[in-house]
Amino acid sequence: MFSARRLMRRRAARAAAQRDRARDQSRPPAAAVDPLEQIKELAELREQGILTEEEFAAEKKRLLGD
Repeated sequence: MFSARRLMRRRAARAAAQRDRARDQSRPPAAAVDPLEQIKELAELREQGILTEEEFAAEKKRLLGD
């Protein structure tokens, strides 16, 4: 037999789970990131000397799916 506290905790947990599901469903999907924009940003970092040519090429390849 459940105690009143245990029953209240289960109800609260169920209500919290329902709120979480409702919140997750109301969120808009994440915006797709344009690979070309990312490559432009990486090119700027390369020009500033933050990325090496090899790092730039590897990230560009990853973004383009090659």
